Amino acid sequence: MSATSEQQTIARAFLAARESRTPLADYPGAIPLTMGDAYSIQSAAIALDGRAVGGWKVGRIAPDLVAHYASDRIAGPIFADEIAENGAAMPVYVGGFAAAEAEVLLRFGAIGDREYDLDTVRSCIAEVRTGIEIASSPFGGINRYGPAVTASDYGNNNGLVLGPPIDDWRERDLIRMPVEMFVDGALVGAATMEGMLDGPFGSALFLIRTLRARGLAIEPDTWVSAGAITGIHEVRPGQRAEALFDKRIRVGCSIKSY
Repeated sequence: MSATSEQQTIARAFLAARESRTPLADYPGAIPLTMGDAYSIQSAAIALDGRAVGGWKVGRIAPDLVAHYASDRIAGPIFADEIAENGAAMPVYVGGFAAAEAEVLLRFGAIGDREYDLDTVRSCIAEVRTGIEIASSPFGGINRYGPAVTASDYGNNNGLVLGPPIDDWRERDLIRMPVEMFVDGALVGAATMEGMLDGPFGSALFLIRTLRARGLAIEPDTWVSAGAITGIHEVRPGQRAEALFDKRIRVGCSIKSY
């Protein structure tokens, strides 16, 4: 679906705010009411941005909003130049919203045009790694107005930290893997993936189906950040975020301003 002139204006406003690092006090236009409207704004912004997309973040929609939005998850682009290695310094928007999330990262192999289900989607996953998603937007209220608003500004993504691999992921029940999240050494969240609907592979399946419906291809080596495991933990410049997977695999980053 092509973006309307109003949706193009919103996309330009978000892009300008991101480029100039200027906080947005209000949503820059009419609030999108459907995921279709949100993705039209998002697609317009991706086209205007012009950078290569190296991955996609997937986030969960609250259960009481699923029926209204006709979806249980949202997707947003992760630009290739914002994908960093373990230990990187990750920028956030001061005056906007900023958070770090412990996530399992899946790297796609060849997907082709076949249909997948929750079991067969594993066949197109080439690698599984630990990671941290950096969620940040110039609009401080991005998560307060529903998932369509969140999705409209790149799904509130501002980067991805690639942690060490989970080498035995094919043999493991990832759903029950313990995950802990720390900010400046203090524990801020602990959980397993049992609360993530159908887990990280369900996120991969959702992404394939959603991007196909939008007419977008997923190239080999595209990453999917499969969803927050321990929660959305707000951070600020000068802090350090670290996640511990399976009591033994660590991934971390420092937080900085632009």
